[in-house]
Formats: sequence, C-alpha cells, structure tokens
Amino acid sequence: MPALVASDLDRTLIYSAGALALTMPDARAPRLLCVEVHESRPLSYMTETAAQLLTDLGDTAVFVPTTTRTRKQYLRINLPGPAPTYAICANGGHILVDGVSDPDWHAQVTARLAEQCAPLSEVQEHLLRAADPVWVRKHRVADDLFAYLVVERELLNEDWVKELAVWAENRGWTVSLQGRKIYAVPKPLTKSAAMREVARRTGADLTLAAGDSLLDADLLLAADQGWRPGHGELADTDWTAPAIRALPERGVLAGERILRELLRTATAGPG
Repeated sequence: MPALVASDLDRTLIYSAGALALTMPDARAPRLLCVEVHESRPLSYMTETAAQLLTDLGDTAVFVPTTTRTRKQYLRINLPGPAPTYAICANGGHILVDGVSDPDWHAQVTARLAEQCAPLSEVQEHLLRAADPVWVRKHRVADDLFAYLVVERELLNEDWVKELAVWAENRGWTVSLQGRKIYAVPKPLTKSAAMREVARRTGADLTLAAGDSLLDADLLLAADQGWRPGHGELADTDWTAPAIRALPERGVLAGERILRELLRTATAGPG
C-alpha cells in the first residue's frame, strides 16, 4: 500500500508573504508559486521546487492536507499536483472526501466534544470578556467547533496567553499562538484522530506527518515518522520526540525541505 502523508499547510508547506523568511540576497531568492488568492489578492506561496516535489509526492503517496483552517478557507487553496481525495480540516473536525465533508465522521466528533469538554459558547464568552480590544482585531468561530482571535502581535501581552491556557486547560481546551492568531481548541478535536481514520480507510501501512505548531504535536506523535521546521511553536520550545526530525530550515525553504524528506521516505516505504 502507498504511504499516507498528512501534512499541515500554513507555515509548513505554504507561506504568506510575511512568513517567507527570504534572508538570502535578492538575486538568489527562489522562484515562488502563488497557491492561494483571497479577495483577489495573492495570499500564500511555495517555491516552484516545492510545487514539483508536492506533485511527485501526490503521485507516490496518499497526500492528505491536514489543517486547522475551516473547509471554506481550505478550499480556496490551489495546490499543485493531483487533487487530494482526502483532506482534514478544522483541526480534525471534518474529513473531506473529494471536497465534501463526511457527515458520519463529523457527527462522531461533535458527540465526543459534547461529552468531554466545556461548550464552545463558554469559551466564546470568556474570550469576548477577557481579551483586550487594544490588541484584538477579530473574534472568530471556526465551523462551530473552536474559536480564535486575530491580534496585533506587537501589542499582545503574552502573559495573557499563558493565563488563557491555564483557564482553558481546566475546561478541556488547549490554546495555541500562531502568528497573529490565538486559537482555543477542544482537546478531543485532533488532527491525529482524523489521520488514523483516513489511514484505516486507505489501508496505509506507513504514516508520515509534518507540522510547525502546538496543534500539530499530536499529529506528529501519531505518525510513524514526522518532521518539523526550524520556526513555529514547536521549534520555539525545542519540542521533539524519538520519531520526529527537527529541521534547521526556516520559512518557505523549510517547506521545500519537508517535501523532499516526505517524498524520499514515502518512496523508500516501510522498513
């Protein structure tokens, strides 16, 4: 059976202009391919080399985009290569099959959340009450599953984020700071559970994963092998595990390196 590759997207495979980290001289900068347009503006990129690697990976393995994005946010991305049969959205809340959410999986997830953690409404109310309007730009709810804030990072008091994490922990939720977004996500809502379900459906005997944030940790641990870039929450805390490889590259070149590693390992197969 082909390997299953479950990879995070933002700041793992695709990058906004502000996250590219092009530190080399201009004449040596890689050629970039735009893979997302939003409101008629280019939003996310990967290198042309990464685009070819992803095309090759899609021909070799079962590639499963695995993202905290909502279904709507995911579907505006135009990745190179074969269209993925499966995608994981909303941090595992939806498994898309040919672009359509699997209703049975979503029902299982929502039932588990109702049993195991505080309701979304309680978290929403706390965020509205506790977050400072000085640095909050938007309050958002994603697919009626979790909440996040869009903030002015330079004005944010990161002690507030730590206090929010403690408050959330006591209610069965977790907090993650990624760029300009603070996510509050129910603990039972995981990318790893959705990846295991897709692996079961496809019969994959080798699972590979990549990601950069706290919300990717469970995905990386659930895979047979995983990779993380030299930037992001996991790198900032020196997070690692026996089957995880920490790469030194940062920014868009990290995405290229991750795809090279995924393709090499998927081609080699188990063993």
